[in-house]
Amino acid sequence: NAEYMGAAKPKAAPKVEKKEEKKEEVHDSSLLGVTVGKNENFAEWYTQVITRSEMIEYYDISGCYILRPWSYFIWEVIQKWFDAEIKKLGVQNAYFPLFVSKKKLETEKDHVEGFSPEVAWVTKSGQSDLQEPIAIRPTSETIMYPAYANWIRSHRDLPLKLNQWTSVVRWEFKQPTPFIRTREFLWQEGHTAHSTDKEAEEMVFQILDLYALVYEHLLAVPVVKGIKSEKEKFAGGKMTTTVEAFISCNGRGIQAATSHHLGQNFSKMFGIEFENEDKKKEFAHQTSWGITTRSIGVMVMTHGDDKGLVLPPRVAPTQIVLIPIPYKDEPMTEQSEQALEMKKQLEAKGFRVHVDDRTNYTPGWKYNNWEVKGVPIRCELGPRDMKNKTARLVRRDTGEKKDVTWDNLVAEVGALLDNIHDSMLNKARQQLNDGMVKVNDFKEVMPALNQRKLVLAPWCEDPETEEEIKKETKKLSDELAAEP
Repeated sequence: NAEYMGAAKPKAAPKVEKKEEKKEEVHDSSLLGVTVGKNENFAEWYTQVITRSEMIEYYDISGCYILRPWSYFIWEVIQKWFDAEIKKLGVQNAYFPLFVSKKKLETEKDHVEGFSPEVAWVTKSGQSDLQEPIAIRPTSETIMYPAYANWIRSHRDLPLKLNQWTSVVRWEFKQPTPFIRTREFLWQEGHTAHSTDKEAEEMVFQILDLYALVYEHLLAVPVVKGIKSEKEKFAGGKMTTTVEAFISCNGRGIQAATSHHLGQNFSKMFGIEFENEDKKKEFAHQTSWGITTRSIGVMVMTHGDDKGLVLPPRVAPTQIVLIPIPYKDEPMTEQSEQALEMKKQLEAKGFRVHVDDRTNYTPGWKYNNWEVKGVPIRCELGPRDMKNKTARLVRRDTGEKKDVTWDNLVAEVGALLDNIHDSMLNKARQQLNDGMVKVNDFKEVMPALNQRKLVLAPWCEDPETEEEIKKETKKLSDELAAEP
């Protein structure tokens, strides 16, 4: 679940599900662009960006969304990269069922209590009630570990490292937000079993480092690595590590991915035992870890601007859009043919390219369209460019323009895409650093939070003081909200 860093959790209120309104579809081309500023109304800005860029389509079940190709491609890039990396660590892919019995789900008491408010249950088949309700997986520990108990007998069976790419359902009653907080989401979940605690801990931090790279190497989003408190750790686990992102526009931190050290708790519950080299029985040491499509929402919130999406080049479905420009009402046949030749050259080097030679839209309309969609580079090819054998490259992130010769186009595009990634990451890292405030006195906490800062403070790690801090910050927040 996304819990914002530095924000107190309010006391749970009676859960009344509100029907989510379907956002108005955009038919008028004059409304193609984003009409509200990011700092003006962040929630409305975010909704407009993800719908008008064609990332998300709303669905008739609240909290569920259609991921359109423009966003699903980003998930495919993440999946391909991360899958290759975990295979280097000896992880294999598998698939386990969607459903879990009530008995298995309730095997680990703390685990089921942590997820019980979010579990969706199947209770009927046609018009008949099921003899026993079946849960739709909120996570797969209780589905996978009975099989682990069957497969693991000896230390020679370890380590066992499995991962699955799938979806899970968590029936959130909080305000749903596409990508960020949804009732069904895509993720990978890795589950490993080891013969020693040290091996399991090493696995936890290896995965955490990979999650940080997903954000920084692919999405150009800096993250903060850390360990969750006892109250915030994974239910039933020994330790939860996390990467957290910071949304500078609204001053909130957001859980970006987690890697859990489960210790021997689950292996004891499910009987995952092995015979060690001394012929003695031991319980396995386990890990579990996951990253979700929330990563896409974090990327949008971090980089997007008042014009729409700003996509990092390494995950952009289209990295460069070529736009032929006619002279007045004359045909643009030559420009289009040259654009197609450039596309061929760029694609031969592995770049993702699109030629927008539609004749029913003006160049200005096309510029606006591709800016909303966040394409990293726009390449303009007009009559003057044809004469000079040049093309104009325009960066989406900064708006900077550069004229390049046709002969140097491929090299210039490659260098520019790398520069755009680095610039976006550096800008976001500067925003993260500027948004952090170190405090040593509780009196400094609320003023910092009210300035939309991320608070770094020393803490004794006592669970009781954690609750006190949450209650006190909530109390002070309510008092400030009540002031005229």
